Amino acid sequence: MWIVRFALRRPYTVGVMAFLILMMGIMAIRSMMVDIFPVIDIPVVSVIWTYPGLSAAEMEKKVTYLSERGISSSVNGVERIESQSQPGIGILRIYFEKGTDIGAAIAQMSAVAGTSIHGMPPGIQLPVILQFNATNVPVAQITMSSKTLSEEKIFDYALNFIRLRLFTIPGLSTPAPFGGKQREIVVDADPKALQANGLSPVDLLTALQNSNLIIPAGTARIGSREYNVELNSSPDAVKDFEKIPVKWVNGQVVLLGQVAKVSDGYADQTNIVRVDRKRAAYLSILKKSNASTLMVVEAAKEMIPVIKETAPDGLDLKVDFDQSVFVENSIESVLHEAIIGAILVSLMIMFFLGSWRSMVIVCTSIPLSILVGIIVLKLTGNSLNIMTLGGLSLAIGMLVDDATVEVENIHRNRALGKPLTIAILDGAQQIAVPALMATLAICIVFFPVVLLTGPSKYLFQAMALSVVISMMASYILSRTLVPVLARMLMASEHHGTEPPVNGSRFNNFSFKFNKERDRRFDKFRDRYGRLLHSFLKNRAAV
Repeated sequence: MWIVRFALRRPYTVGVMAFLILMMGIMAIRSMMVDIFPVIDIPVVSVIWTYPGLSAAEMEKKVTYLSERGISSSVNGVERIESQSQPGIGILRIYFEKGTDIGAAIAQMSAVAGTSIHGMPPGIQLPVILQFNATNVPVAQITMSSKTLSEEKIFDYALNFIRLRLFTIPGLSTPAPFGGKQREIVVDADPKALQANGLSPVDLLTALQNSNLIIPAGTARIGSREYNVELNSSPDAVKDFEKIPVKWVNGQVVLLGQVAKVSDGYADQTNIVRVDRKRAAYLSILKKSNASTLMVVEAAKEMIPVIKETAPDGLDLKVDFDQSVFVENSIESVLHEAIIGAILVSLMIMFFLGSWRSMVIVCTSIPLSILVGIIVLKLTGNSLNIMTLGGLSLAIGMLVDDATVEVENIHRNRALGKPLTIAILDGAQQIAVPALMATLAICIVFFPVVLLTGPSKYLFQAMALSVVISMMASYILSRTLVPVLARMLMASEHHGTEPPVNGSRFNNFSFKFNKERDRRFDKFRDRYGRLLHSFLKNRAAV
């Protein structure tokens, strides 16, 4: 009861508290990440090895197995390893124990990869190491098509220019384009020419590796000038590759162009994209786990006109897939249901209590309780998503209890003829323990959520937190804000068996409506009492 007395003595303090909750809640809503699901932080890291041309069996024996052995013996906190070997690709998924420092684990895997690579086929590159997160999902798709540009040019511009512009968007990532043809300098060996000169494909590979180098040479000072010296043997033109010496055979130098054909071509195409039945390409836009789907997609859409300004003539960019539309519709649907629930709650209070002042009191307490839940979600790093908004919508129906019970009990004490302040104190005291027990009983229902593990933990813990915090805030507000508003708004409210003197039409209508409703309810209560009494007399039959 001390908190109720404190609130009645310090109404302005309670008012400032409510105002701060309102402002902080609005700021939290505007700054919180909006997504369809909560961030699911699963400690999984993917290691991807690539070596084009190697069979799946050889990939497993000479690449994947060596990587597995190194990671299992040198990386801390590994729970299990799953691997998959395909022609030219080896994928490892490393699952870590809960609480493992993923940053340190990735650093250890990078060191292990650098050591393991010496026992793998020559020329293999270091793997791509990615931290897996269930919320790193495609949220948009940008298609690139043209009536004048070839597939190679579309792919090249998307890979080297469009991706670089999109990388400037916070929280966005995008893999290489799908579709199109990736440019490569292709060396097609002539088997007959190689055999005639006693050479093998390994000789060609060795010659390319030894002659296609960029070597820093420093500077040369000649007189009063200093010149940059270039000793680069990396060819500047495709034709210059044909002049690379391969081997000294029978007193003559065999050049690359004599035993192979060099061309500016493209890699083998493994996927085809068509837009309006014409060859094209597309970029998949992914969001990072700590980014908002709406912000990433909106920023990508704003970037497209900027990219078009410097894009080649004839290149058409279009957003075909947009996950933000589904996110917005889902969020709006949840908010729509919450608003309908709040309206129905208001009508219920207006009907049963017959007082618009009581409706205002309850409808002021409920949004503030919801805002307290949102503030705590913001402070704990959660986002606005279907789960948290669903929890808040679920809480709306339960938040009515604390404020409504107290307002109704104040009405009952006023009807007994008590002064307003006494009625507020007595009404609050009479329902203090029952209301607290009812609130705690609802909160205890959500306690088992603490015991969840895995993805379900991230999905349901935030929802349970939003409900529990809103419920506790509702109880505290029923002990502070509700008494203050009751003393402010109910002072001029009529209580008695006679109609108000010089009352307005609304007050007279309200009095008649309440009197008729109470008469009918008392009649219904008497009938129910008699029915219940008959049931109790015939317990065996019931």
